[in-house]
Amino acid sequence: MVQVSPKSIVPLLERWGKHAEMENLGWLTFCGVSYDSRTVEPGHAFFCITGEKQDGNDFIPEAIKRGAVLIVSEKRKTSELSQLPYLQVSDIRAAMSEAADYLYEQPSRKLRLLGVTGTNGKTSTTHLIEHILNLAGHKAGLVGTMGARWAHLSNGREAGNQYIDAHHTTPQAADLQRLLYEMLQDGVTHVAMEVSSHALALKRVDNCQFAAACLTNITQDHLDFHKTMENYWRSKLLLFEGLNASVQSPKYAIANADEPLAPEFLAVVDKSSTRYTYGMSEKADFYAHNVQFDQSGTHLEVRTPSGSMSLKLRLVGQFNVYNAMAALAVCAAEGVDNEVLKKGLETFTGVSGRFEVVPANGDKAPLCIVDYAHSPDGLENVLKVARKLVPPDGKLIVVFGCGGDRDTSKRPQMGAIAESLADLVVVTSDNPRSEDPQQIIVDILAGINRMRCVLVEADRAKAIEMTVLEASPEDVVVVAGKGHETYQIIKGQTFDFDDRVEVRKALTRRK
Repeated sequence: MVQVSPKSIVPLLERWGKHAEMENLGWLTFCGVSYDSRTVEPGHAFFCITGEKQDGNDFIPEAIKRGAVLIVSEKRKTSELSQLPYLQVSDIRAAMSEAADYLYEQPSRKLRLLGVTGTNGKTSTTHLIEHILNLAGHKAGLVGTMGARWAHLSNGREAGNQYIDAHHTTPQAADLQRLLYEMLQDGVTHVAMEVSSHALALKRVDNCQFAAACLTNITQDHLDFHKTMENYWRSKLLLFEGLNASVQSPKYAIANADEPLAPEFLAVVDKSSTRYTYGMSEKADFYAHNVQFDQSGTHLEVRTPSGSMSLKLRLVGQFNVYNAMAALAVCAAEGVDNEVLKKGLETFTGVSGRFEVVPANGDKAPLCIVDYAHSPDGLENVLKVARKLVPPDGKLIVVFGCGGDRDTSKRPQMGAIAESLADLVVVTSDNPRSEDPQQIIVDILAGINRMRCVLVEADRAKAIEMTVLEASPEDVVVVAGKGHETYQIIKGQTFDFDDRVEVRKALTRRK
């Protein structure tokens, strides 16, 4: 755990004074911010976050036992807590964000924080940005779905491609500010960050001073949380609105010109930020054209405000062209010249679990691809790209499921997409969580009209094995939904599970 100097509570009391019910706490110092009682250490302030399943107020006794010096909550202080330093605030998430930013000495003010939001493409885009900036001589860090990483960890060991588990695509404010502080201590200058709609709605990035906000696309996802598509995209809009208050200079707002909602995102940005667009529209500032795909990658021409270039990407698919263009726009705005941009884009080999080919030991095996696609748009994009890799006498086969305790409306949509784009559909489990896997499968099948080319196997390992063993060497097998994940959640329990491992096992059995 990174060490920080204890901070006086006084500046926070002054900030919260209009909204907080306070005792005489001017003497108090704290050296950590926790929202999980299990992580509390002596000297920490404990913030009682109320989540979907648990109320942090229920864990106050454990936090005290572990050494919490201050309890912060939206609830009024009860008599049994009369002897404990206690602070009531109107918005616990905003308060925790402010406290963490203050404790860790406002790290985002001293970094170039580059935020990427959107439904799909965030992970690949941020990894591309990280790769290009490091080639340009900067020390770049990364925060996103796969965790956090940067060139050197504070304990002296090389990070390489290792990730620190951050538990969320965008970590809770207490964890995020600590990560940014540690990156800063290790000499990081730029951080490419995936900014999720949850994080924006739940104020995890409040007080983050972004230098850039980039929009990839908007399609359906997370309606279990946001309820409506408008709520969903307006949550993402908060990233762009936040640019106006950011102390960074220069600042940029960058949007996909081919996304219908792009004008809404750029319209909320004031004159303190420069606006750029990218895409396959000739009106875009960063414009991709003459795009051609083959199994080795993608050839394209790119026009930028500083000149044109020809590129040979190692990535395949139109969605990867958009990801590359987004990263190109962000890095160009950060001052990276075209020579380094070209080298960075052409040497990037992809992200684990994103259209990842699992190699076979031998020629007589299907082409097997593992991808994280878990939304209707994501599945459609991946299957369209995979279709172009299928030989004339081969079939496109997809193995997928849908996560439990999540947006149920996308399940039949994904079933319909799989049926329309694949020759054989194998419906299985993803992370069922607390739901009955069979019910999730029923929901998926509701979107499928013909069951003639559909197989059902609820056990994901068996579904993958069966599919790979029975596929012909001319077939392309896409295993979608989990990508880089190394676990499966069933009935509240987490089990070791990796699609790539299961595919390798089946390919080995084919020999």
